[in-house]
Amino acid sequence: MTGPKSPDSSDEAQNPERSAVLGEKKIPAAVVKRLSLYTRALQNLERNKVEKVSSTALAGELGLNSAQVRKDLAYFGQFGVPGFGYHVGELRQHLKHILGTDREINVALIGVGHLGKALLSYGGFHRQGFRIMWAFDVEVRESHVGVERVPVYHTSELDRIIREESIELVILTVPAEAAQGIADRLVKAGVSAILNFVPTRLQTPDHVKIHYVDLAIEMESLSFYLR
Repeated sequence: MTGPKSPDSSDEAQNPERSAVLGEKKIPAAVVKRLSLYTRALQNLERNKVEKVSSTALAGELGLNSAQVRKDLAYFGQFGVPGFGYHVGELRQHLKHILGTDREINVALIGVGHLGKALLSYGGFHRQGFRIMWAFDVEVRESHVGVERVPVYHTSELDRIIREESIELVILTVPAEAAQGIADRLVKAGVSAILNFVPTRLQTPDHVKIHYVDLAIEMESLSFYLR
């Protein structure tokens, strides 16, 4: 199998039909990704005690233009007050609700190698509402060995725990040759979203959303500017 053909980590970028659908509106994947950037910028403004922000100022935080910000937000309703701008805290809560991150999302990680362990120790997930509750690996000999306070189970327990705990989102950091087989099991167990760090394309039904993160491709893209 070959890896992703583009440095864009989103599966939707290469499969436009997988863009989000809201009511009768089809939301481009790029818009959904920018919503996350907006919430992060708004979070920083809140930390700095900023109570209101214009579309121009919000765009400037992210290197965009104000028309793009207004167009993106218009997909989801009317926000802001003419001549005033946006209430920072209110807009951030609206966007978190749209993204589904106004609740804690339980996550499982499969593949506790060097990368998997690094991701388990990364505190940024929890700060944004994603809690890695379970980890799985083929090398585990006992069921409750912990890594970074996360219990690690043998992959033979994967299907049962995924179903019992109703896990919706999984981080995949397994060897390339094992990725498709694991993905097939996840689909059967009811997982609907996969963050895939494995440099191989996965075949899944359309309702399963996959985002690809290939660090080597990102570095290759950066190396272009070093010439």
